[in-house]
Order: sequence, then structure tokens, then C-alpha cells
Amino acid sequence: MSVIGPAPSPEALPTERLEGLFAELAGQRNAIDGRIVEIVAEMDRDELCGATGARSIKALVAWKTGIAPRNAETMVAIARRIDQFPQCVEGLRQGRLSADQVAVIAERAADGSDEHYAELAAVATVSQLRTAVKLEPRPEPKPEREPERSITQTPSPDESHTTWRITLPRLESAKFEAALQAHHDGLVAEWRSDHDANDGAVGAPPLPARVDAFMSLIETGWDTEAARRPHGQHTTVAVHLNLTDRIAALHLGPLLSDDDRRYLLRDSTCEMWLERDGQPVSVGRTTRTISRRLRRALEHRDRCCVVPGCGATRGLHAHHIVHWEDGGPTDLDNLALVCPYHHRLHHRGGITITGPAHRLVVTDRAGNELGGGSLARPPTTPPPDVPPCPGPTGERADWWWYQPFQPQPPPSTDSAA
Repeated sequence: MSVIGPAPSPEALPTERLEGLFAELAGQRNAIDGRIVEIVAEMDRDELCGATGARSIKALVAWKTGIAPRNAETMVAIARRIDQFPQCVEGLRQGRLSADQVAVIAERAADGSDEHYAELAAVATVSQLRTAVKLEPRPEPKPEREPERSITQTPSPDESHTTWRITLPRLESAKFEAALQAHHDGLVAEWRSDHDANDGAVGAPPLPARVDAFMSLIETGWDTEAARRPHGQHTTVAVHLNLTDRIAALHLGPLLSDDDRRYLLRDSTCEMWLERDGQPVSVGRTTRTISRRLRRALEHRDRCCVVPGCGATRGLHAHHIVHWEDGGPTDLDNLALVCPYHHRLHHRGGITITGPAHRLVVTDRAGNELGGGSLARPPTTPPPDVPPCPGPTGERADWWWYQPFQPQPPPSTDSAA
């Protein structure tokens, strides 16, 4: 059964065509999201997450519905405040409001503002709702926290480069800037002393940039560490070499060209894994401990926690599928990477992991196999019978007339005289 109505004629007015194109489906989608929120609220209330092996209710929703973790977080945020915003959630059930609109309110709005935002959300976009929630009066700020300090890296889709983002507090940022500028000035001075006589020579290197100064800062720190710890002057490059196809790849990294391989190995210690048909040498029953080389081969193969729906990549444990004391060997066919949460859950009987590794099966406490895909399937019931959702008006918001929600003061505890 098709849930899409007849296509509007090209002669129809633009507003009529828009309503015919997706207003009806938008209302049905919102109503379905409302039902999903109700299910998530029930799962959270009855603590059903632990029975599936998922790390959190958000991970469970993302796994079973096949949606992005951020969208799952939206559903969970609404579900956990479903009792505090009944009118907004009712608008979601009836298809009048979208899940993103209600999520902005559920994630940030104050208690008691349900009626206020239910009326505003009928005509406001998600961006306008965010602005409205920001205009709420806030309590006195808490004492200042420690300044944020973080370093993040984002590899490019083709793995040709990596973008680093460094966040430092004001004083440390000034120290870093001063060090970077000092190295940049030194590199520029060296460049000028080397190229004053032949600035116009063909093939002369360009003037050093701040990136060159940054790498000089790193190498200087490395040299200092090497002087303090003699074995620190070289880096170790782990390379997996496929003897059949004659292809090399960095450990947990991209494939290497011949030029890249020669450049990386010019002054480094190389740890080479020779593989044939993807199988390196194993350790067997000689030891229970996973060596550094075997650990790297395991990381190269599994990449993340092997439990479906998890995907964790930090702090993973190397787990013997057949336990060592039960006769399980220490080789790749009997090893799998699991996160600490699922490792504990397995040893407590919450999930069962059976192998070999290339045919891994993970089951829950009841013996049901956990799959990596979502539970989505073609609908067998008619779509929700809700009116079309016209969406926000799209008008520009003039915030000078808007009255932000004012939380009610707490009742006085003083008894009447």
C-alpha cells in the first residue's frame, strides 16, 4: 500500500504543490517519531538497555533503529522529559511538531515552560526555538571551572592529511604562541642567511611558514627527550606487508606508496608484519599474554569493539574467545577486541562471545544472536491518521516583541502571620 498521495499538478499554486509534496508525509513522520519517543521512554523506565548488551539507551536506539547517534540522543532527550513537556510531546504525536523542535525544548528549556513553548513551536523554526530558549533568564552562574584544554584530530576522508584542533586557556595559549613565533623567526633568519645571495634561484625553497615553525617546535622537544632518554630518538613504524599482493599499510592507517614508505623509514625503527592471505604468525599455547606484535595485528583486523552496536575504539581489551584456562590458544583466530564494558558484561554472563574470530557470534543472556544492522523493515500497518504538517511559518523573528519564558519563583516557606 502506498502512503504517498497523488502528485499535484504542475498548474497548482506553489503552496498547494508544497502541501501535496511532503506536508502529509511530514505529519506522518512526526507522529511516528512520537511513537518512537514513547517506546524509548518505556525502555528507559524499565531499564531494558542492559538486556541487549548496549552500553547506553542512546547506543541502543541508534543501533536498533539505524539512525545517527546524535538523532538517537534527540529521541532520548525527549523521552526523559516526556512527563515535563506533555503538550509538546502531544504535538509530536499528532504530527504538528517535529522531533528536532521538541528536542530543542526538552534539552534546554526550564521546567514549567511546556505551555509557553508548545504555542511558540507551532510557528517557530528549530533555530528560532534555540534563540527563544537562550533568552530565558538563567540562575546565577556557578564558579568558573578549570579552563578547557584539549587536542582533537580529524583525518580527511581520503586519509591524505589530518586536521588537528588545539584548545588552550589564555595563558598557555600565549606561551604556545610565543614559542611558535620564536621558532618561526629562527627559521626565517636561517632561510635568509642561506638564500640572500641567490633569492631568485630556480628551485629555492619557499619562506618558512608557521606550519614549519610548529614542526620545528615538535622536533626540538623530541631532541630534548632523546638527550634525556637515549632510545627516544627514533620512532617505531609498524607496517603490515601483504606478501601475496605486495601491498604495505601503516598499522591502523592508510596504504603506503613506495615514496611514503621510504620517507617514513629513513631514520625510524621498523616493525614489519609479514602476512599471507591476511594471516600473520600466531603465538599458540606458548603464552597467555598477548604480545605487542600480536596486539597490533589484532587492532589492524578488528579496528573496534566486536560487539554489534558498540563501535568503541578506545581502551579495548584483547579477549580470548575460548578462555586460556579452557585450552584456547593465543592466536588471531581465538582473539577479539572488546571494550571494557562488554568485557565485564561477558564475564558476568550478560553476553556470550563464540568463535572463531572470522565467524564471530555474539548472543545475549537469553541466547538471541545480536546483529549489527537495525530492526527496520517495510511497514505492514497503515500510516498514522494525522493532518498534514505545514511546518513553521518561515517568517523572520522580531525578538523585540517576544516575551521570554519567566520561571515562577519558588513558593515561600514563611507561614502567614
